[in-house]
Amino acid sequence: MKKTVFYLAFLAIPLMFSCNQSGKKAGTTDSTSTSTDTISNAQCYKAGYEKDSADLKIETLSSGKVKGKLAVKYAVKPMNDGLIAGEFKGDTLFVNYTFKTGEDTVSVHTNPLAFLKKDGKLIMGVGQIETTLGRSYFVKGKPINFERGKFTFEPADCK
Repeated sequence: MKKTVFYLAFLAIPLMFSCNQSGKKAGTTDSTSTSTDTISNAQCYKAGYEKDSADLKIETLSSGKVKGKLAVKYAVKPMNDGLIAGEFKGDTLFVNYTFKTGEDTVSVHTNPLAFLKKDGKLIMGVGQIETTLGRSYFVKGKPINFERGKFTFEPADCK
């Protein structure tokens, strides 16, 4: 009985601590929510590989972060359509791609992608991915191969 009470008390401590924390109240602001991160550059790209095609729109924000949209149309698989968010590290754009596949409006998938910027083009790389706690990452220490990439995105007019 004493052990049960001890365990219950031990489990209740984090709950009590979290309830006593001062959270944001309605009407309050903090400095990050009031800062404006404007779009400093928008660029569209198109790519094709055999019967597959892809459209990419990236917007570079004043903070240096990148966001945008990526749609991949496969000849024999359902289309992937979603959003990207990330940043450039040197000449490589690393993003998380959050997308839905085909007609499935319930399941959302997230995968890391890497694009090498070379001669005004973005070359999608292929790398080993691991998943930890439901989140996918490129394996640290394993190189991303930009020569095996399926898509090379060339600049295009934004629609």
